Amino acid sequence: MKTIQTTQAPGAIGPYSQGYKANGFIFTSGQIAIAPETGEIAEGIAAQTVQCCKNVGAILEAGGSGYEKVIKTTCFLANMDDFSTFNEIYAKYFTSKPARSCVAVKELPKGVLCEVEAIALQ
Repeated sequence: MKTIQTTQAPGAIGPYSQGYKANGFIFTSGQIAIAPETGEIAEGIAAQTVQCCKNVGAILEAGGSGYEKVIKTTCFLANMDDFSTFNEIYAKYFTSKPARSCVAVKELPKGVLCEVEAIALQ
């Protein structure tokens, strides 16, 4: 088991790692819309979805993987009214159409609108 650490995605805001490599798989922690360069949170569901996907992508890359090797994602939305906008942007990154769960939650860290985590092959 090996920890994945990259400055291209935001650092953990709690007692967890950005990701792990284990037995040929990459497991990312849930990524919210924090820009790693500035620590700022993007405005609106479209911009937040883009940043979440970029953050997941950076962790995948740091672990020797990529979007095309993702086999499962879990997505969290603060409001299901954002589902179609989220899907439109998500589909541009996860083009292999991995298995996915997408759920509405009461609240996400830092008041963001979405969060994405992934499991991929190395």
